Amino acid sequence: MIFKILTDKLLDDFTKSVTESPLDKIDKIKKSEIPVDYFQFYKSVSSVYSSKIEGEDIDFDSYYKHKFLKVKFLPDYTRKADDLYSAYDFIDQNKLNLENVKKAHSIISKNLLPKSQQGLIRNNPMFVINSDDKIEYVAANPDIVTLELEKLFDDIAILQKHTLNPFEVFYYASFIHLVFVKIHPFQDGNGRTARLIEKWFLIEKLGEKSAAVQLEKNYYRNIKDYYANIRKIGLEYENLDYSKSLDFLLMTVKGIDAHE
Repeated sequence: MIFKILTDKLLDDFTKSVTESPLDKIDKIKKSEIPVDYFQFYKSVSSVYSSKIEGEDIDFDSYYKHKFLKVKFLPDYTRKADDLYSAYDFIDQNKLNLENVKKAHSIISKNLLPKSQQGLIRNNPMFVINSDDKIEYVAANPDIVTLELEKLFDDIAILQKHTLNPFEVFYYASFIHLVFVKIHPFQDGNGRTARLIEKWFLIEKLGEKSAAVQLEKNYYRNIKDYYANIRKIGLEYENLDYSKSLDFLLMTVKGIDAHE
C-alpha cells in the first residue's frame, strides 16, 4: 500500500511488541453482567472518558444513572457527554470518510462551538496549550489543513479496500488518531473526534467486538503518557517525526490487557 501520510515503517516493531493477537486479547476481556444494553453501556464509557480527557467534570457513575436510570442532573453536567454519545451512535450507521467526520464533529461540538463552526474546517492558526500554559504543539497551517485532511482520508480509503490482519487494524487505527489530532482541523473538539475516529476504524474492520475496547478510558487512565507520546513526535506540524510514534501506537492494543 502506498500512502500519502500514513506509513507501515513501524508495523514490524509494533507487531513484535504485541505478544498475542489483539483479537485474542479482546476475547479474554471478562464479560461482566451488565443490566443494560451491552453496546449502550460501552458507548457511555467512551463518552464519559473521552470527555474527562478534555477536563470535563463528569464521572461514570453519575452518567450511568443519568443514561440508564433516568436520574435527573443539571443539563450542563451531562450535555457534552450526551453529544459524544450521539456521535458514537452516528458511527454505527455511517462510513468513515471526511464528510461523515464533519457531520460527527457537528454532533460532538453542539455544546462546544457556535453553530457556524460546527463541522467546519478552521481557516486560522491553531496552537494547543497544555495545563502549564505552554504550547503543546502547533497544528497544521490553515493553508494546508484541507489538503492534509484529504491526504489522510485518501489513506483511510486505501485501508478500507484492503483486508487487514488484527495487528494492522490496531496499528492503523491509532496512527489515524495521531495524524488527525496533529492536523487539528477544527476550532475545538479535535481530541474527542480523533478518539471517535480510532474507534470508528476498529468497528469497521473488526465489527461489534470492538465495542469492548475501552480506548478512551485507557487514554484517560494514562493521560500523562497520552500527551507525552503525542508530544514526542514533534512540536510543529511541518517538522513531525512519525518514526517516534511507536509508544503512542501501542497504547490502545496494550491497554486491552487492563480490561481482562
